[in-house]
Amino acid sequence: MWLGTVEQAELFRSGEVTSSELTDAAIERIQSLDTNLGVMVSERFDAAQVEAAGIDAGSASGVASVAPLRGVPILVKDLGAQQAGEPYQMGAAFLRDADNRATVDAFLTRRLLMAGAVILGRTKTPEFATSPTTEPTAFGPARNPWNLERTTGGSSGGSAAAVAAGMVSVAHGSDGGGSIRIPASCCGLVGLKPSRGRISRGPQQGEGWGGASTDGCLTRSVRDTAAVLDVLCGFEPGDLYSAPEFDRPLTAEVGIDPGRLRIGILDHPPQDGFEADPDGVEAVRSAAALLESLGHSVETAHPAALDEQEFAAHYAPLVCVAVCQSLLQWSTTLGRDIAVDELEPVNQLLASLGAGFSGTDYLDNLSWLHSWSRRLSAFWADADRGGQEFDLLLTPVVGMSPPELGRLSDATDPVAAMTLVPRFIPYTAQFNVSGQPAISLPLSTTADGLPMGVQVVAAMYREDLLVRVASQLEVAAPWVSRRPSL
Repeated sequence: MWLGTVEQAELFRSGEVTSSELTDAAIERIQSLDTNLGVMVSERFDAAQVEAAGIDAGSASGVASVAPLRGVPILVKDLGAQQAGEPYQMGAAFLRDADNRATVDAFLTRRLLMAGAVILGRTKTPEFATSPTTEPTAFGPARNPWNLERTTGGSSGGSAAAVAAGMVSVAHGSDGGGSIRIPASCCGLVGLKPSRGRISRGPQQGEGWGGASTDGCLTRSVRDTAAVLDVLCGFEPGDLYSAPEFDRPLTAEVGIDPGRLRIGILDHPPQDGFEADPDGVEAVRSAAALLESLGHSVETAHPAALDEQEFAAHYAPLVCVAVCQSLLQWSTTLGRDIAVDELEPVNQLLASLGAGFSGTDYLDNLSWLHSWSRRLSAFWADADRGGQEFDLLLTPVVGMSPPELGRLSDATDPVAAMTLVPRFIPYTAQFNVSGQPAISLPLSTTADGLPMGVQVVAAMYREDLLVRVASQLEVAAPWVSRRPSL
């Protein structure tokens, strides 16, 4: 299944392959690899094969369709992307034990199905998506195809590992603090976090984590990412946020000259007390040199707001409250009180802290983050508005090579695990809070031979610019042919 998403769809439309052939090939590869990788939490292979056969029958009978993903097999993360009747467990043991199932499709799932995609099953996520490593106690760890003893990243780690291993060409992911970009970096993939309001969270949610969380996908190429986002993006009635429509589809931006851009670079953690990772420094400097060779203006510069040390102290309460609220919500849904000690140790700590924040505390923190976001976005603003007028910011995605499994999820010492987290992910959550689009590109490797992504951040709603420059980099330094030895 090393064919790309767009390529599979094109081959299906031309009649060179059937959806059943694509689906069967993906199922066979999942079954042959998942014993070692452990990316799946539930599968719907029989249903998917029936659906693929139906797609083939419609095509054979002359039923025309312009559905862009028609016939293409995909996987979805087991957080968001609910599919009616299918298991929905969010990495949690109490939802697994209750055999919890979704009652209605998420709008995102509906868009995938209307585009003709064939959903094969659901991938692992850490419990409630609160960890940057995918090691849920209830289901066991997802393993990195590049090194089975290393983390896939999180929280979309199951999806990332599946795509990196060639099980499918695309998998759904979500991102509330880096959860698409971090696994993309760890597994050598393209991972774009869209702007706030670009993809609907409905009908189950209006927003997640104070507006920081959104959905997207993981693929092996910029073109495939653009094609899938063209399907997922769009306002749905009742959405709290609404991103302006693109002038043209993102797929039309692939290969378009971005022009000469002014790009700032940041190669060290903005938080005090954390040293720059040599692999991250090399990744950024190498990418900066490549961008300069392509005619862009690159300089050492970053938003001053990133240096404000209070950021984490204001963002963490939103996550803690969200975990606490999830317990209340699921208690209502399941008809019994879910005790804090039914959660993993880290989430027990987060939920307990969340219970201690008042509504006023929550809104005070959210207000601070809104003001901070305005200070941050001035880096991309027009000079006549008091900004610095940069087009892009270039940073590492993670602060170290993907750690060994267990280091970020130590159940015996959750405080130690949580202490390591900010060292591992110092660059991503800021742009969830600001709502800006950011992409991880697999341009580098670490000293121990693992993927190391670089992050490119654009101004609000400028996914089009990210796709242009990302496709330019992909041509200059191709990565699609790099695959793990499985």
